[in-house]
Amino acid sequence: MEDILIKNAGEFCGKNVRFKGWIIHNRPTGKLVFFELRDGSGTIQCVLFSGNIGENDFLSAKALTLETSVIVEGVIRKESRSKTGYELDVTYLEIIQQPHEEFPISPKEHGVGFLMENRHLWLRSQRQTSILKIRLNIIKYSREFFDKQGVIIFDAPIISPVSCEGTTQLFETKYFDEKAYLSQSGQLYNEVGAMALGRVYSFGPTFRAEKSKTRRHLTEFWMIEPEAAFYNLE
Repeated sequence: MEDILIKNAGEFCGKNVRFKGWIIHNRPTGKLVFFELRDGSGTIQCVLFSGNIGENDFLSAKALTLETSVIVEGVIRKESRSKTGYELDVTYLEIIQQPHEEFPISPKEHGVGFLMENRHLWLRSQRQTSILKIRLNIIKYSREFFDKQGVIIFDAPIISPVSCEGTTQLFETKYFDEKAYLSQSGQLYNEVGAMALGRVYSFGPTFRAEKSKTRRHLTEFWMIEPEAAFYNLE
């Protein structure tokens, strides 16, 4: 029995596999239970027939709730009606943990304030995980671009003793017994790095303390900042 990721299900058609993940939908009907499973790499529909599993396990499967963590085993088969083109015929189900309360984020519409207060759970939604995967690729190809140009990454500290832009609107913190600030930019450090390495860039979190009520203003974001010696505007 092999542990695999859901995104690789098509490579194991007709084989016994094991998935570890979380329930995102459950629909019992008669002697069958259809539930959708996610593991971070993708989702797959699982079909559980009462005759393939013990009675107690079948009753447990019918009662599966949103975000229950499980281990399932079964055979991968093609299914044209499935979103991914494959399904899992379940022969084994193990419940790792079932929430004691109803999962607060449902398919219905929620306000931004509610979602932000439950962001650690909101991250489990498809929209949020898709954004994280897009971000991952932006980071990957940005680094690849600079690597090909021979530009060296120069990680700047997040905590800074001074403002790099001459503004007093900084997030202040204590660094042992000294005043310190969350960095607005890696620019000052990049200038030092460029004198040593020629061409450098920093890529990390940036903090801006200007007060604003618009959705276009960010107090924290990640910024790419290149710095190079002997460059002119041309």
